[in-house]
Amino acid sequence: MEKDEIKKIIREISESMRSKGYDPVNQIVGYFISNDLGYIPDFDDNRNKMATIDRTILLESMLEEYLK
Repeated sequence: MEKDEIKKIIREISESMRSKGYDPVNQIVGYFISNDLGYIPDFDDNRNKMATIDRTILLESMLEEYLK
């Protein structure tokens, strides 16, 4: 999966969570720590979208962005 596609999916999920009052950072961190997709609310197909992204690739992409 391309990094641009990963960014798009994460942004969609984040915006969707914010619209329902969730803190996307806390939810996604919970998912990373536990590997439990239950941290990602299921509305707007968010859980399935997140499941399409390899966690290692996502973490690598985020770290690369942070280190720029």
